[in-house]
Amino acid sequence: MLRGDAAQAERALGRELLAAQLPVGAVARLGEVYLIGAGPGDPDLLTLRALQLLQRADVILYDRLVSEAVLERARRDAERIFVGKESGGEDPQQRIHELLLRLAREGKRVARLKGGDPLVFGRGGEEIEVLAMHGIPCTVVPGITAALGAAAAAELPLTHRGLASSVTLIAGRLSDGALPDWRFLANPQHTVVVYMGVGQLPDIVARLEAAGAAAGHPAAIIERATLPGQRILRGTLSNIVALAQAYRIEPPSILILGDVAAFAATEAGAAPLPRASAPGVPA
Repeated sequence: MLRGDAAQAERALGRELLAAQLPVGAVARLGEVYLIGAGPGDPDLLTLRALQLLQRADVILYDRLVSEAVLERARRDAERIFVGKESGGEDPQQRIHELLLRLAREGKRVARLKGGDPLVFGRGGEEIEVLAMHGIPCTVVPGITAALGAAAAAELPLTHRGLASSVTLIAGRLSDGALPDWRFLANPQHTVVVYMGVGQLPDIVARLEAAGAAAGHPAAIIERATLPGQRILRGTLSNIVALAQAYRIEPPSILILGDVAAFAATEAGAAPLPRASAPGVPA
């Protein structure tokens, strides 16, 4: 059955070797991992599949962005292990990989619970790779990513006929090795959603302006989207930095850029506000 498929044969062998490492008398059964998206924060936005697996899991490994209200939907006697990265702290990813492998080898059902969607800026791909390499069964459950949750909370359409027909999601923690095409992102008819961008807001605005974005280019920040204490800040590139500082905007926050950020359904019979002009920016 495994002839000609070296990767599958290697994974099968890995499972047999892992089972052989179980203590004498233990049930020779590997556990499994559920890679679950917890959504933007409101527990009512969890998927039915997420709830089912949270009720089944023996152990829950959760991030900083997973709300207490979401954790309350998990099995009452499940062990909870916090694995989130603290601000300025060391990257816990290697420890997470080790925990996932160890707990699964002990035959436990492990819920790896991540804010938003596990495969959108959630490093879920790295965890899938590690689990596959060691033959650990994994189930991926999508969640409402922060971009969609924040847009819905602020009633901002990420696409809108006549305003924007495309969307780009980027991480605000910029690195020179993976810089986006700022000239493309400066087009007000293209929606840009920035994750983890509050701390880099002045730099993001400066790069967009240098790429040709107009001072009136619409911008909106949604802080703590879908959670108690949610705040929505609207402005333009000319004032969004000052507004964020004045209102002391903090993470978790989502930045939405482009004409859709000026959308207001209650104005002009549900018509969007006028577009920002950006001379020299390609349509």
